[in-house]
Amino acid sequence: MKSCLECGDKIIGREDKKFCGDGCRNAFNNKMNKDQNNLMRNINNKLRKNYRILCELNPEGKTKINRNTMISKGFDFDYCTSILKTKTGNTYYFMYDYGYMETDNRYFVLVKKES
Repeated sequence: MKSCLECGDKIIGREDKKFCGDGCRNAFNNKMNKDQNNLMRNINNKLRKNYRILCELNPEGKTKINRNTMISKGFDFDYCTSILKTKTGNTYYFMYDYGYMETDNRYFVLVKKES
């Protein structure tokens, strides 16, 4: 007779079952993935925050903004979802469909990709 990997209770049912129920299966998997989930959750939170800031600062789809304005809102330049290098040598950093490119004098051009 097999025992539940989480609580040790006897398992009734299919031969390949590892847990006595959904609660134990979820608890076991949550414990196994906790560290990885915390890292991923923190990164996703930073990406979401960056995305919200770009949406707020760029309602028209294209604008120019000072670096300090982005920093004061909590923008984290270490996180993006993709990088686009143009043929002219410009580099855009994107959070999904919103992006930015650094220009001279601590200014950024904010853009939104066409759908």
